Amino acid sequence: MISVTFVNRDGDSMKVKAKVGDTFLDAAINNDVDLEGFGACEGTLSCSTCHIIFKKEDFDKLPDKPSDEEMDMLDLAYGLCDTSRLGCQITLTESMDGIVVTVPAQVADARNR
Repeated sequence: MISVTFVNRDGDSMKVKAKVGDTFLDAAINNDVDLEGFGACEGTLSCSTCHIIFKKEDFDKLPDKPSDEEMDMLDLAYGLCDTSRLGCQITLTESMDGIVVTVPAQVADARNR
């Protein structure tokens, strides 16, 4: 198990334990992290509500680059920045232990466009 910290829209931090091999979305759901609207499509890459923002140094260490499909969905996300990713697309690894991710101030559900 590793620890992952989610910082919500209000700036409150929620540190949770997560399994290596799960995604950030899994970590939030499995630990009942209260992030309104987060992960609405349950990881099917069709809504952009699991948009998370990494610190630059953590973003640069992510093992995989986003797919074209993820990039298309991120284009519809609220508050997109250079270190944005979708939590459903990133598998947790041992090297991510202690990582902190921030949830944008609003959620944009691409299914409603």
